[in-house]
Amino acid sequence: MVLVNNNITTMAEKSNTMVPVTKTTNGGEVILPPFTEDRKPQFPPIVSSYNDKIRPILDAVDKLRRLKVTQEGIPLPAIVVVGDQSSGKSSVLESLAGISLPRGQNICTRVPLIMRLQNHPDAVPELILEYQKKTVMIMEERQISDAIDKATVEIAGDNKGISNVPLTLVVKKNGVPNLTMIDLPGIARVAVGDQPENIYEQISDMIMEHIKPEESIILNVLDANVDFSTCESICMSRRVDSTGQRTLAVVTKSDQSPEGLHEKVMSNDVNIGLGYICVRNRIKDETYEEARMQEATLFQTHPLLSKMDKSIVGIPVLAHTLVQIQSMIISKCLPDIVKKIHERLNASVLELNKLPRILTSIPDAMAAFMQIVGSLKETFQKILIRGELEYDDKEMHCNARLAEMLDEFSEELHKSEKISENFLVEEMLVLEEANGIRLSFFLSHSAFLYLLKKKLTNISNLPISFLNKVWGYLEIVWVRVLMDHCENHPQILPSMKKASLNVMLRMKEKLVERVYKKIEREKVTDYTCDPDFIASWNKLMGKRDEFLRAVPNRNSFSMEGYGSIDITHLVSVPATKRDQAFDLKMRIMAYWKIVSRRIVDWIALELRFVIQKMVNKVMEKEIVNEVMMRGGGGGMEKMLDEPTPVAAKRERLQMSIGLLQESQQIIQQVMDAI
Repeated sequence: MVLVNNNITTMAEKSNTMVPVTKTTNGGEVILPPFTEDRKPQFPPIVSSYNDKIRPILDAVDKLRRLKVTQEGIPLPAIVVVGDQSSGKSSVLESLAGISLPRGQNICTRVPLIMRLQNHPDAVPELILEYQKKTVMIMEERQISDAIDKATVEIAGDNKGISNVPLTLVVKKNGVPNLTMIDLPGIARVAVGDQPENIYEQISDMIMEHIKPEESIILNVLDANVDFSTCESICMSRRVDSTGQRTLAVVTKSDQSPEGLHEKVMSNDVNIGLGYICVRNRIKDETYEEARMQEATLFQTHPLLSKMDKSIVGIPVLAHTLVQIQSMIISKCLPDIVKKIHERLNASVLELNKLPRILTSIPDAMAAFMQIVGSLKETFQKILIRGELEYDDKEMHCNARLAEMLDEFSEELHKSEKISENFLVEEMLVLEEANGIRLSFFLSHSAFLYLLKKKLTNISNLPISFLNKVWGYLEIVWVRVLMDHCENHPQILPSMKKASLNVMLRMKEKLVERVYKKIEREKVTDYTCDPDFIASWNKLMGKRDEFLRAVPNRNSFSMEGYGSIDITHLVSVPATKRDQAFDLKMRIMAYWKIVSRRIVDWIALELRFVIQKMVNKVMEKEIVNEVMMRGGGGGMEKMLDEPTPVAAKRERLQMSIGLLQESQQIIQQVMDAI
């Protein structure tokens, strides 16, 4: 049943027109069309005083729609007409408007048709077709169909394809309801002729775009001959309106399939929240007045259809209901429209003000350039030196990411100290080669240095790999910050990027050279004043007795951090030789802990030093020289030409502001009138 909320009923009560009201079985109220003394509906349908009051608001919404304010993210209330192909959509609209629309096989409506119906006091109607900034005055009603067909071909081509570019048909005619509806193409499942193969998907996407907004009322046109639950239009509307609160169903061809229609409507198996209205459309050459009389007679005299409540049958009831629903959604949405226009206007003005001022002279350009350089330097100081969280993106939290990379590098160095399967074999060979004519039991210093140099050589690629990784990250960060700061002046970005990358490359090369020298210095001699060396060596040597006991018994030997170590190959090795090799191994391990830590600390300090020097001193000078000196001042001249993207953005914002200001004026005029 059609349920109408209290607000709408109140509007009817306030009207000066005597409007009959009937109670539904659910306790709601439906305003019926006026009746004459002989109880026959008055024609044409729906002209009441409260319609005249809502007309200015409806006109304002229509003006906003013509301004395409929806492109600014401001949804407008709308009654959207959907239905399966040949469900009778066009016939329903014709009956409401009292005009003829294009008919034929396959898809008749190939573009959204916005129908603006307005009650007109003159006997002579005004018919206007608007599309693509064109306005076509239609002199006679019989020319409407041809005019729509011609405009459709201009928009969507002469095949059977569709387009989402709308047509607007303005019908100012005596007796029509004050309504604005959007008629969409009927749902076609199979492409025919030269229609695109994905015609179903195209139509579905168009329909979903229009019915998805909460501000849209869905007028679902259903053929009485079909099972409602299988209708594609019902499936689509339920996807966006599962409760049915925004869906009104119009059942056409009631005269062709009266059996069981009352039960189908009353059972409401498909959950149509705004209820059903059953109609009989015009047949063949009937006039619209004749069609309405035939419809009234049908629902009054037919053995089955006469049992249906008069509040849910007939085009007059449909017109009344749509006007009420339209009044309801416009009244509900108007405050939100005003709010969103205000918010969007403020946002556009703010965004426009953020754009750089148009530069007209070299001094202006130079001042703007130096401001960019200063701002760039400040940002790098924040994210690379002070460690401030300037960006929401974690990738731009530079100090944290550099610390992570440094920890990974330290872990790699630690992992390089591993116990081979041939435990102590290398140490014993080195001791043999370093042996000489001297007292026994004195550890060879040359053997220690040999093993130390070998370990340093083996890991020398790790610091370089670490620096390459760090510099790759810094280049990404640097270029991103550059792009952010040069967004409004992209013409100087290439020069600034070139200068920055050149500086970074030179600084990296110098740092890599210092790292190589650092590794070479570590190879020259073995020294530390760190007391942790002796402590670590003593701790490691504490495992010596366990090692000595394990060798004769052919047992494995375990060390903290290294797991179980196989020592079966040492059984036949003389004890003295094993002892010296074990001592040498433990000294190397204890000292390597100091060396690896020293390398990490030194590289960390050098890295911080280089970054600070690069940000605070070198980079600014290099960028200024590249843009202002090496280019002969050409960089400044380039800044005088506003980049195309910025100019386009400025134009777009100015157009948006103008549109929103005009929209605001339209709404304000209506609010003042109310």
